Amino acid sequence: MALLPFQNGVSKDIATGVMATLVIFSAALFMPVVGFLFSMFIPLPVLFYRAKLGRRNGVIVPLVAIAVMGLVFGGLTMDIFFFSGLMLLGFVMSEMFEKELSVEVTVAVACGIVLGTGLIGMLLYSMVASTGLTALVSTYVATNLALSLDLYKSIGIPQETIDAISGSLDQIQYVLVRILPSLAAASTLFVAWTNLIAARPIMERRGLYYPDFGRLNLWRAPEPLVWGVIACGLIILLPAKEIRLIGVNGMLVLLTIYFIQGIAIVSFYFEKKKLPRIVRIVLYMMIAVQQLFLLVIICIGLFDMWFNFRKIDTNTGEPGLPS
Repeated sequence: MALLPFQNGVSKDIATGVMATLVIFSAALFMPVVGFLFSMFIPLPVLFYRAKLGRRNGVIVPLVAIAVMGLVFGGLTMDIFFFSGLMLLGFVMSEMFEKELSVEVTVAVACGIVLGTGLIGMLLYSMVASTGLTALVSTYVATNLALSLDLYKSIGIPQETIDAISGSLDQIQYVLVRILPSLAAASTLFVAWTNLIAARPIMERRGLYYPDFGRLNLWRAPEPLVWGVIACGLIILLPAKEIRLIGVNGMLVLLTIYFIQGIAIVSFYFEKKKLPRIVRIVLYMMIAVQQLFLLVIICIGLFDMWFNFRKIDTNTGEPGLPS
């Protein structure tokens, strides 16, 4: 009888975690345009409740959420497969927190496990469905392109733009299928970093352990990484289409890393100038929706290697406290 309150508390936490995950999943799936913003935070409740409940009870949250999704949609769909990967990311990141590794190793290992598991899962799914992996991916991409075209029509995109996109669907599908590996890696990396930052205030407020990664707005990519950007840029200039696609894949992942560094620089100056939280949120949203701002942030991150925008001391790794 003495264990009953604890068991009830655990059950309540599990139910809350499942509900939070399903709410974010529903918002991501049924809210057009902004749904992808919600999907980025699917790992967060799984990460939080894995830290709060431990491995044994924490794993119940994503498993029950996946079961409910399967019941609602009548089986395992590609969307459920995708969201399951995001939940796995949250769970693995919480596991990595307990190992007290560097932030780079924590994110890299978590992303590697999720991407590796996803590849194995897709191979098994294609075998069960008696179709090739490429055909499976092509069908999924084609379906989502058609849904995107319907969405553009519903939100009032000019007909000439719709016609132009419709006439280029085959070419768009061809390119998307072949850069899907880098899109998956880049999106997983960005989602992992976003949830890493979002989890900190939540876990510290609840008294849960969070690794001492230091000030993440001082983070810098390893300097030799710039040679990867140069190499990928040269590969893209080659005449062979398939070889160029290898360069494009590599470039997308590397530019994501430099985007994260650029965002860290922007965050550093937001903190230094003591901008109000609401102003920061608005500016971050502008960065998220404006492609030009994305490009500027990537350039800031890339050129930080030469200009050291935060004036970080190479000996101490600190620029001094914001003033």
